[in-house]
Amino acid sequence: MEYNKHLYAILYPSAALVGSQLSATDFAHHFITGSSKFFSGKLIFAEIDGGFRNPYFPIEESLAELTHHEDGRPKATKYISTYRVLEHLEFSAIKKLYISTPEGHTLELAEGAYDKHHEPGLIRVYAEISPISMMLLSDYNFADFGKFITDPKNRVGAPAMFYTQIELEVDEFLKEIQANPLLPSPIPDLHPGILSKSLLELKHAPDKHTKGLSPASSLGKVSFRNIRHGFMFASQKGTKFFPMPDLKTIEEKNFKFWKTM
Repeated sequence: MEYNKHLYAILYPSAALVGSQLSATDFAHHFITGSSKFFSGKLIFAEIDGGFRNPYFPIEESLAELTHHEDGRPKATKYISTYRVLEHLEFSAIKKLYISTPEGHTLELAEGAYDKHHEPGLIRVYAEISPISMMLLSDYNFADFGKFITDPKNRVGAPAMFYTQIELEVDEFLKEIQANPLLPSPIPDLHPGILSKSLLELKHAPDKHTKGLSPASSLGKVSFRNIRHGFMFASQKGTKFFPMPDLKTIEEKNFKFWKTM
């Protein structure tokens, strides 16, 4: 039996360009529940146009080796590259984005126009996902943050970045923790006192625009319900945005994902 050959860019929990004979939903299910390699958690990956080629990647040779097993089962993964993947991908070749729960339920996201209007000076929580995994605060808006973090002059950035914004009502949190210092942190694995101190530091430093919170993004423990706006690919050449549908739409179209997200 002949199977279609797909290109996928894994963005979380690791970074890799892989070939597969599985559809996107089957690929996610295999990665999370069917692989001989143990993994437990979320998965985020993108479908890449099958015609995409870049001299950096041995795509042609790898796809030639992408053949089904002797018993007829499709080949689930053929790793093409695990290093500097995102910076060598053309954003135009990214077709769809897929996010999967630890139970293997997958939501397909389509590209959308980024038309949000932002109030200047608001502090946001960003989770860098790939190729760097880090949680930080910034008063840059969602789009401008991408320009900042991929600036060649930025010593803690990268040529291309995939990231998201985590929902947090900053003023409400600061008010609540002042009244109750034992308030649980709204961000997993981050001490509420550190979060409060960092927010106040950034609020009172007009010339400072970013503040690191954690060397890990904690994305594995953050519910997809707390994703604000969606997911962004950014470089100095441009951006590509994949909006997150509202919860009601997700519930109506993909109940299993909604229930476990």
